[in-house]
Amino acid sequence: MALLATPETSSGLLVFQPLRRKQCAGCRRGPLPMLVLEGGVPRCLDCADLGHLVFLPRGDTALTRRTREESALSAVVVRFNRRKARYERQGVLVEEAALARAEERCLADAEARRRRRVRDARRRAAEDVRFTDAFAAEIRRLFPGCPAGRARAVAAHASARGSGRVGRSAAGRALSEAAVVSAVVASVRHLDTPYDQLLMDGVPRHEARRRIAADVQSALVAWRQEERGSAG
Repeated sequence: MALLATPETSSGLLVFQPLRRKQCAGCRRGPLPMLVLEGGVPRCLDCADLGHLVFLPRGDTALTRRTREESALSAVVVRFNRRKARYERQGVLVEEAALARAEERCLADAEARRRRRVRDARRRAAEDVRFTDAFAAEIRRLFPGCPAGRARAVAAHASARGSGRVGRSAAGRALSEAAVVSAVVASVRHLDTPYDQLLMDGVPRHEARRRIAADVQSALVAWRQEERGSAG
């Protein structure tokens, strides 16, 4: 069976990965893992003066682009996909020294990205600490009877990055009273009432909340009344 026609390309030299066993028309070596078509006949990479190039598989776009920039000579490697009836790019042949230089450039970029990620992580951590402090301070302002450690724990839980909790909402970020109270209520509900056990016993959520509503309210009143007591 004759080799399929050369696909149109604007990428320069083309090298094929044949689907069937092929021999070089020049040196008669074969089967060839890669070949070049010259005058419609297959030639091995050595006979086509491409034998000194190394194969870089597709997948890393940045490395491929930089290697081709560094390489004075390169070729696109394609293989025919029978199911899709088209040639598909498999990678490129490039000069080995060019590949090494491109890898160094990519590694330098990777290190720069790593350092930037570290800086960003530190910045976000510092922002989270400041916000948690502010959230805890707002809890203490609204509920002066709430122990400082408890206020800090509520704030840290409510404002955990990526949690989707009330502290990460727009209202929470703005330290709105409703958001802060909601975080305190949730903490009291789970830690100071039998709410979780009721859920485990199969009590529907709304009914469980109704049963422990008085306990929650008592805790909130006690934490708020501390302000009046300290003012007197």
